[in-house]
Amino acid sequence: MAEAVWNTDTGEAVYRSRDPVCNLRLRVHLQRITASNFLHYQPATQSGKDIIDLGTFRPHPTASGHRPDEDEEEEIVIGWQEKLFSQFEMDLYQNEAACQSPLDYQYRQEILKLENSGGRKNQRIFTYTDSDRYTNLEEHCQKMTTAASEVPSFLVERMANVRRRRQDKRGMEGGILKSRMVTWEPSEEFVKNNHVINTPLQTMYIMADLGPYGKLGYKTYEHVLCTLKVDSNGVITVKPDFTGLKGPYRIETNGEKQELWKYTIHNVSSLAQPEEEEREQRVFKDLYGRHKEYLSSLVGTDFEMTAPGALRLFVNGEVVSAQGYEYDNLYVHFFVELPTTNWSSPAFQQLSGVTQTCATKSLGLDKVAYFSYPFTLEALFLHEDESADALPEWPVLYCEVLSLDFWQRYRVEGYGAAMLPATPGSHTLRVSTWRPMDLGPVAELRRFFIGGSLELEDLSYVRIPGTFKGERLSRFGLRTETTGTVTFRLHCLQQSRAFMESSSLRKRMRSVLDRLEGFSQQSSIHNVLEAFHRAQRRMQEARESLPQDLVSPSETLVT
Repeated sequence: MAEAVWNTDTGEAVYRSRDPVCNLRLRVHLQRITASNFLHYQPATQSGKDIIDLGTFRPHPTASGHRPDEDEEEEIVIGWQEKLFSQFEMDLYQNEAACQSPLDYQYRQEILKLENSGGRKNQRIFTYTDSDRYTNLEEHCQKMTTAASEVPSFLVERMANVRRRRQDKRGMEGGILKSRMVTWEPSEEFVKNNHVINTPLQTMYIMADLGPYGKLGYKTYEHVLCTLKVDSNGVITVKPDFTGLKGPYRIETNGEKQELWKYTIHNVSSLAQPEEEEREQRVFKDLYGRHKEYLSSLVGTDFEMTAPGALRLFVNGEVVSAQGYEYDNLYVHFFVELPTTNWSSPAFQQLSGVTQTCATKSLGLDKVAYFSYPFTLEALFLHEDESADALPEWPVLYCEVLSLDFWQRYRVEGYGAAMLPATPGSHTLRVSTWRPMDLGPVAELRRFFIGGSLELEDLSYVRIPGTFKGERLSRFGLRTETTGTVTFRLHCLQQSRAFMESSSLRKRMRSVLDRLEGFSQQSSIHNVLEAFHRAQRRMQEARESLPQDLVSPSETLVT
């Protein structure tokens, strides 16, 4: 019987290798599946007139010396870009009038040498290399879909002329690109020539001539067994994949005699010798050393340090999303307020920003707007107050969510504030927001039809403003409504000499951070106690509002 399991996965397989691709070797085995392959017999040992020796049915050698059994099975080892001529090419290039290019004349000379040395070693299996005319036509006529009646689109016709070929001239010196990675002011000609990501490729096709015996050399019987593509980064694409432990691939020909062929592809590349691996490691080590020196020359030797007793805060932040708001097309205005004492920022530092306007999408019951808006922040803290009662203040992040629709109706959706994290690392802040509102339906009707609503003149009023000098900040009479939530993702980095010194400065800075952490914990405990007292007051008010007959036990009726 034939092979019980066929390999039907003819997709691409991608490999990566640091070895030169010229060391690649493939062993291809091709065999025709016919009834004679499955007939197991032994020559007859008894003599008799009714017994016919099956050996008499074996085909005799032909005049060329090839037996049909040998024609039905072939195995050959092929190297990378190794040219094996087909019968069609052998017949074509023997005619000098068919040669048009220098490559054709080169193939003619090689074919004449093969004829003088006894013929080619292959019969049905042959190859098309990267320079052959077949490779150009195959890439130009490649279909984008599996439809039989596909009509190439305008883009396909334009992209068919883009050839990805290896470029001999490269701007490399010691493995480092000398050309600019980014062209800030590209010309029209530059855009026209570089609008496609053009990774240099080399292609090779392993083919098979599956024509009937004695009729080799017809284009209609040519079939692709394997396609190999290698780029300049050492990425090798094989289609289909190496056979390995899987079953063989099958090809069924068309025509009057539908013949079945099977073939396998194995990687038989020789392993590198220890001396070659050691030499390769030395080359890579030298290359990486040069690249490290190049990067060091770009960075320089001067590393900026903070002043003694100072703390530098770096924040790489992102406005991730906003959700739970009434209207669509949201954008966020945010800024960071530095405390008036002990904090400063560079003159070039921008402490505020505005995101793009983003339409919302439904996520469950909420509408979410994803901004992914990045921002950076740098601030310097210098602790000058030596008193034990002085608590350091930390920067505060304020945000304002607004909406702007198609008719240019502008609405305030919410205000919020949060303290920047006091510890280094990655943090995610979810800031709850609220907006001021007015009594009566007129304000809401105005907000719906023409836009506009109550706004805060000073955004720092969301929290306790830094300019406030009193003991208690009263918001009596201000009516607000809870709205949505804004999500920030912050990556904080702190730099200070105190982290690397063992002197009193380190103890001094540690005490500052510890007191700051204790202050935040104390604030959290205060918030929990305040929420507990509010809940207790609501329970007391609910109890007082109940009827007395439900609160006190009812009197017993005596009959």
